[in-house]
Amino acid sequence: MVTAAFLVAVCASRPYGDEPLRRPEFSGQQAMAHLESICGLGPRVSGSPGMTAQRTLLVNHFRDAGARVTGQAFKTEDRRTGKPVHMENLVIEWHPDRSERILIGVHYDTRPFPDRDPVDPQGTFLGANDGASGVAVLMELARFMPSLPKPVGVDFVCFDAEEYVVGARDPYCLGSTYFARRYVADRRADPRLHRYRAGVILDMVADKDLQIWQEQQSVMWPDTQPVVAELWGVAARLGVREFVPRPKYTVHDDHVPLRMIAKIPTCDVIDFDYPAWHTTADTPANCAPESLEAVGRVVHAWLLDQR
Repeated sequence: MVTAAFLVAVCASRPYGDEPLRRPEFSGQQAMAHLESICGLGPRVSGSPGMTAQRTLLVNHFRDAGARVTGQAFKTEDRRTGKPVHMENLVIEWHPDRSERILIGVHYDTRPFPDRDPVDPQGTFLGANDGASGVAVLMELARFMPSLPKPVGVDFVCFDAEEYVVGARDPYCLGSTYFARRYVADRRADPRLHRYRAGVILDMVADKDLQIWQEQQSVMWPDTQPVVAELWGVAARLGVREFVPRPKYTVHDDHVPLRMIAKIPTCDVIDFDYPAWHTTADTPANCAPESLEAVGRVVHAWLLDQR
């Protein structure tokens, strides 16, 4: 005899129509595994063998997940040697046929040296949080992108040379500045090209003691205020308390050239209160899967809300 309990169990275990009853959840453990794999390559300074190895890893990962991946190469001069350094952004496109798009950006380079380390400022900088954490979130988010509902498409962009900084006068955000200028030039040449309706930068999002306050500029700029309100509103709806709905820090990050040059309303999601920042202690041991999961859940839910 078929019981009511049996019918409930069967219905709960299979899709209804085209949609499952329960969406797959973002896995902090899987994101942490990606972070550890990246750190296993060692430092990923722009132009270094570690960066080349990471780029190969990411191209393969995202292509295997169904994305279209292209490189955006440029060069800069090493101020120490005067020699040119190969730099390359990665543009990872999901549903490239959709003209209305969202940009989720991270930097994937590591600082040349842990210059804030009180003991060894010329030592090895692994950049587990400041470099690998945002990338790890994107790698796990890739599982969900092929099934992202219409109408928006999404581009993940890994920016090179966010902090290819050796001296006090060296500029930050080289990769995002190059990307922004190229975006402007391409749209000027062909206004029919895709448009980014909004952007989000993920930076330093794996701290064990995660507290993501709102970045001051992201709150002050009128065009980015709605992006901040939406993200922190999603966090409140999901009960993700790591997102603190008040501004605290002003950070010059990759969101600045995207907003100021490319006119893409872009906010910064960053935990700037990280004791291991720019020290040799920025290792996986000071990162947590729960933090990666908190951020990944919010970003995924926010993308699903886009209509």
